[in-house]
Amino acid sequence: MVALFIPKEIKENETRVAINPACAKRYVQDGFDIFIEADAGTGSCFSDKAYTDVGATMVNSADEGYGKADLIFMVNIPTLDQVKQFKAGSTVISFLYPVQNNELVKALAEAKINAYAMDQVPRITRAQKLDALSSQSSLAGYKAVVMAANELPKIFPLLMTAAGTIRPAKVVIMGAGVAGLQAIATAKRLGAVVDVSDIRPAVKEQVQSLGGNFIEVPTEENMETAGGYAKEASPEFLKKQAEITRKHLVEADVIITTALIPGRPAPKLVSEDVVKDMKSGSVIVDLAAEQGGNCELTEAGQVVEKHDVKIMGTLNLPGTLPVNASDVYAKNIQNAIQDNMNKEKAFAWNFDDEIVEKAMVVWEGEIRHPGTREAMGLSPLESPAKEKELVTSEKSGGQ
Repeated sequence: MVALFIPKEIKENETRVAINPACAKRYVQDGFDIFIEADAGTGSCFSDKAYTDVGATMVNSADEGYGKADLIFMVNIPTLDQVKQFKAGSTVISFLYPVQNNELVKALAEAKINAYAMDQVPRITRAQKLDALSSQSSLAGYKAVVMAANELPKIFPLLMTAAGTIRPAKVVIMGAGVAGLQAIATAKRLGAVVDVSDIRPAVKEQVQSLGGNFIEVPTEENMETAGGYAKEASPEFLKKQAEITRKHLVEADVIITTALIPGRPAPKLVSEDVVKDMKSGSVIVDLAAEQGGNCELTEAGQVVEKHDVKIMGTLNLPGTLPVNASDVYAKNIQNAIQDNMNKEKAFAWNFDDEIVEKAMVVWEGEIRHPGTREAMGLSPLESPAKEKELVTSEKSGGQ
């Protein structure tokens, strides 16, 4: 049988886990051996008993689990110390961000550890069920609005009272990706007036369908990658965007920034000059804090007050909703595994599948991800990988 191991996340304040009891039950039904480190799910409100009741086995240490595992499921990027514990030939499935983590990728390759990066799943229709970036970002967008509403010294909705009319809060959202779209929907449900800026004109209809007002920045530049992500904008475009959005930003009660460029520092969209001109008591929630922040005054992991404006650089917002975040992430991984199982329930990675081809960053000691190879100064691979097997039920003695 193929053995799966899910360790307890070691990153500080991490509450998520890479498997939930429902997915564990399905793996057992499909013939996998499931090993889970004790207390791995407690931060997500999943008890050890909830796992053992569906057939999983609890182990007392991560080292014990790594020694058994063919597949290792994790949420966060593995540390170099963890890589040293992995069994040669095993495959780790986690967020990896390989372009930014060259030393880790090199260590994985040298240790003959295969690495499937959930953040490298291509943005194609067929891969939506595997898209962990989107599943986590959607929760972050929701939570950002709830946090802002909690900190704002006024209510979001229009309220007509005998004492007069309370005007609705104005929310400006910078970036209409998955997090931004969820933030729009949540802010509208709470009754706010929502203005939205994004460098991609193509998202205008999505913004308007959710009730947001799209701030148009005229451009002839192609602002979107083939994978649907925002490109790094030119200095000329960013200057024009800043000029057009400034009036909306300084009049906002809440600004939520969500703009990220894969593999790059977050673009600066809210200057200190803008913050100085905002109303006293306004709130900024910066979802790009971990990559440097979209606001010039953001401090990663901190909530600070500058020029009478509260700026929230809270990290890991999905981790503040661990039940949902773990549920959807566990399902994202399960979908990746099931897509590589045949009718007889035998599991093998299929490199003829575009999803596997793009997400498998390291395989059998070879660094395969083009962007990472370029960042590490390696020459491009001469030819795509052929179909290869990790392990099948037949190889491991199953039926």
